[in-house]
Amino acid sequence: MFQSVRVVSSRQNAKPDAIVVGVFADKKLDPHTRALDKDGAIAAALARKDGSGEFGKITEAFPVKVVAGSAPRVIIVGLGKASGEGALKVGQLRSLAGTIGRRLAATKDSRIALHLHHALGEVKGLDVEMAGRCIGEGLGLIAWNFLGTRFRGSATPKKERTSLSVSAGSGGSGGSGGGGGGGGAEFERGLATGLGLAQSANLARDLSETPPNVATPAYIADMARKMARQVGLKCTVIEGAALEREKLTGLVNVGKASENKPCLIRLEWTPRGKAASKPIVLVGKTMTYDTGGLSLKISNGMVGMKRDKDGGCAVLGAMHAIATVVQPNKRVVAYLAAAENSVSDEAYRPDDVITYRNGVTVEVTNTDAEGRLVLADALIYTCEKDNPACVIDLATLTGGVVTALGSTFAGMFCEDDALRDRLARAMETSGERWWRLPMDPEYRDMMKSPIADILNSNPNRKAHPIQGAAFLSFFVKSGVPWAHLDIAGVHMHESDNGCFSKGSNGWGVRLLADFVGQ
Repeated sequence: MFQSVRVVSSRQNAKPDAIVVGVFADKKLDPHTRALDKDGAIAAALARKDGSGEFGKITEAFPVKVVAGSAPRVIIVGLGKASGEGALKVGQLRSLAGTIGRRLAATKDSRIALHLHHALGEVKGLDVEMAGRCIGEGLGLIAWNFLGTRFRGSATPKKERTSLSVSAGSGGSGGSGGGGGGGGAEFERGLATGLGLAQSANLARDLSETPPNVATPAYIADMARKMARQVGLKCTVIEGAALEREKLTGLVNVGKASENKPCLIRLEWTPRGKAASKPIVLVGKTMTYDTGGLSLKISNGMVGMKRDKDGGCAVLGAMHAIATVVQPNKRVVAYLAAAENSVSDEAYRPDDVITYRNGVTVEVTNTDAEGRLVLADALIYTCEKDNPACVIDLATLTGGVVTALGSTFAGMFCEDDALRDRLARAMETSGERWWRLPMDPEYRDMMKSPIADILNSNPNRKAHPIQGAAFLSFFVKSGVPWAHLDIAGVHMHESDNGCFSKGSNGWGVRLLADFVGQ
């Protein structure tokens, strides 16, 4: 795939290697594309048997007469229906960009002019800037190539990769859709935003896929410090004896069996004049590896557990996006609860009782339900220290949510209507979807322990993903708006899918960035 993708101006890209135009199912060219088609090569290509305006279909044309704004290769992309049932939705452009990206990678052209906004601008009500953002996200996400590069050694031949420069094709003017076919400036602005968000998501994906012998809690902390310096965030790390002093007993107990010691990483974005304001708080489960502890995973159940840190990876990526793309005029604080759940004579045990900073006691029934134990520390800590406006946590928490929702939706738990509505708006813009699952006092009752306050996991696996949320609710201060997102089913793809390739997908980075940006 691409070495890199960047947005350049139309002036910088005056002589592109290829242009990309869009056509709807009726195959009628927009006025701008007709003007480019001086020798009829585009119209002739659409008249071929393989010529199609069907969504995602690609046809190529090779003009003999190359005019200003044109190129020797024209990639014609099918946009599907412009109106009516099954009409194009702006979020579909992410997947479409993946299709375009794969074709461009195959042609090895390095300078591309996207003229798609001329066709898209003909659609009433379509936001051209948002369209540009979706395409930028798609191109940026499809460019991710960590699995093919970082840990390949001498036994794997090196593949040449192209750096891609993208511009919005010149011509036209106008606003955000609804006729006129313009919106070049808006489209280009959207492209830049989308590529920026994709870069942040790809950072999370890189960290997710980094193997556990490299990506230890200390490594995650170092990465957070480095990123903070680069983008203007404040970073502090609580580790070693300080964890004991701060009574972060979940992290201490879960992490004590490993030579790679746990830590709590805190990142902060504070605009000028906002130091005293209540922050939005993001919390991520960051289990750098999960063996299950003494409740040892069996067979191949450990394979892929390097991705048990993906909640924290998403939060780190979101903070990168907040500092580089969103730059909101509000405080944002993030916590990554980082530990490795291992096995040794120091390991915590089933039957242990842990006392938390807020006085809640937990009977351990299953050391493989460790993520909620470290998240509890972060939730208590932020509620006490930060006086948060709201708290959102992300975690690859339960297999039960995968059974319930598959890989289509994350499980979302939230009883605050205003917070839930804001997350719903962020879902619409980001395309990262969740489904609300119930929270009820009866589920909290399921977590009662015969000897402590609560169990970390009820051996009765009824309502398994809800159990996890119910447990966490004991560590959120009353009155603080809180949402829990269980991302165990959505944080990776098992095969190439749309604008994503196999592996981690950075789920949650764009959702959280959009939430904060509201």
